[in-house]
Amino acid sequence: MKTLRSLGLLLLLLLPLVASATHIVGGELDLQYKSGSTYTLSLNLYFDAINGDPQALDPSLVASIFVKATNQRVVNLTLPLTSNTFVQYTNPACAVGSLSTRKLVYTTGITLDAATYANPGGYYVAVERCCRNVSISNIVNPAGAAQTFYLEFPAVVRNGAAFVDSTPRIFPPLGDYACRGELFYYDFGGQDVDGDSLSYDMVTPLNGHASAAANNTAPLPSAAPYAPITWSQGLSANSQIPGTPALGIDAHTGRLSVRASSLGLFVFGVRCSEFRKGVKIGETRRDFQLYVLNCPTNVPPQMQVHAANSATLYRPGRDTLRLLPGGNRCLTIRYTDSDPNSVLTMSSRPVNFTVPAPTFTTSTSGTVRSAGAPDTLTATLCFPDCADTKGKVYLLDLIVADNGCSLPKHDTIRVAFTATQGTNAAPALTSTFPPAQAPTADAAPTVVRVTLGQRYTATLAGTDADRNALALAATGEGFDLAAVGMQFTAQNGAGLANGIFAWEPTCAAVAAGGSAGFLVHFKLTETGPCVPLPQERAIRFEVVPVAELAAFRPPNVITPNGDGLNDFLRMPDLPVDFCDNKFAGIKIFSRWGQQVFTSAERGFQWGGQGAGGLYYYLATYTDGRKFKGWVEVIP
Repeated sequence: MKTLRSLGLLLLLLLPLVASATHIVGGELDLQYKSGSTYTLSLNLYFDAINGDPQALDPSLVASIFVKATNQRVVNLTLPLTSNTFVQYTNPACAVGSLSTRKLVYTTGITLDAATYANPGGYYVAVERCCRNVSISNIVNPAGAAQTFYLEFPAVVRNGAAFVDSTPRIFPPLGDYACRGELFYYDFGGQDVDGDSLSYDMVTPLNGHASAAANNTAPLPSAAPYAPITWSQGLSANSQIPGTPALGIDAHTGRLSVRASSLGLFVFGVRCSEFRKGVKIGETRRDFQLYVLNCPTNVPPQMQVHAANSATLYRPGRDTLRLLPGGNRCLTIRYTDSDPNSVLTMSSRPVNFTVPAPTFTTSTSGTVRSAGAPDTLTATLCFPDCADTKGKVYLLDLIVADNGCSLPKHDTIRVAFTATQGTNAAPALTSTFPPAQAPTADAAPTVVRVTLGQRYTATLAGTDADRNALALAATGEGFDLAAVGMQFTAQNGAGLANGIFAWEPTCAAVAAGGSAGFLVHFKLTETGPCVPLPQERAIRFEVVPVAELAAFRPPNVITPNGDGLNDFLRMPDLPVDFCDNKFAGIKIFSRWGQQVFTSAERGFQWGGQGAGGLYYYLATYTDGRKFKGWVEVIP
């Protein structure tokens, strides 16, 4: 562990800050929409836990809302203290005894009704409190400098419609210190639940109207304007902490950075503005402090990269790795640090691609140059076999970081590479089903008619020239195979898979499937290739009755004269019964419409009733089918 070892530093850290009225580190207001017209208003106040006066820890604070266009006061709100926690260091092992910050949250629910909060110029919220830490280095008279926490929000109605907005939430405050002459960075970027665009800039912290004469009490906030703090000579909003570069923030990401050139405690201000459809609708400000110390020298770690099994070093900016099918797709990374007891950690970060990302196959962290520890660590990074850059050059950053204080130092090597996949021949699926109408994936299913009560079987086979693992499966569309009595078994393996389908349909299955039949998908899948090429056959099974004897052609003449030839009307060629669709009966009528015969038996016979002439019959089935005709009786 790279600890604070300098005696001079220790003496600096042990120097107490003046305790009287030295408590406020910074803070920001926050307004979040809940539902209807209700919101939650909070003040996050950061308090010096080492030198702060305990009497200055308020049990509640007062916030006031004003109309922005007129500075007219709308309401005063009491914010009770609801949370008291510590701000964490980025690296807790870098903690120093003279720097500890509490986060105090004061919050309450409020109602922003459309009748009150409709001014198109919007509104602002303010909380005022004194005083700042007396040892602040970059402002005039810090002991008398107060603080105004400030937030702007829009009207809750726009163009006659409700307009909902929540304040962007700036990322957690820093608990870290900066080292003089070393680059310090921290992410103050925010998130906005409404999806509004955010922009960041450095602003001069607000002093306001509170004063040390208030005797550590929180005053009722006054209306704007709020006087800013006064910068020390040579400093300004754009140079709040002197250095090369001076403290600045990325307008798009909210990333703070500075290489401070002076020791001390520095206050700074950041503004986050939110825009919707290109129009600014609100802002929130955060005041905070940064402690700049003398830190022990921390030498950055170093690393080297080799293609696996190669003694040649990779040369960033000159070499491009070419990853080919079947070739070695791994890198060997050696990393070290000249500082003793350094804990090093390797990581990778894609620059211009997302997936598939390479992975480390060995440990990525360890200690160097301590008792029993090596002076150099090794890690292996492998690119997936399926990585394919499609002819483009992809960039990957390899990063080694130490555990130095206050922030880690890094060494980065950017690796350029191209990668191609191996080719994959599609497997073949054959079967004893009737041939498909067309060899396309969107072809209509093949229809197979299966006779009621008779067992139907079919075999399927999958083969693959690449010897990839194959698997056959069958699934019913909208039904379970076993529920209707279908069976499918498969033997799967490398380059070969076989399956057997069997079914003996029953009337219960017919009732389940209805007239649409049963659509079954037989799929052959392969595993192993980067781009699997599954094959499929869709078969629609339709159940038909036992084969009918002949076309229905009943006689139209009978001669009931007792000679044994054509004496009766019979209809053996009527359609056969099919599950619940059965013969219901027959009726015979005279030419005048009088019923002369009826029967519910399929094997009926009618001998003409002893009277010649023309007669009409009607045969019916339970599914509504009807068969009509006539017969002439010749005695």
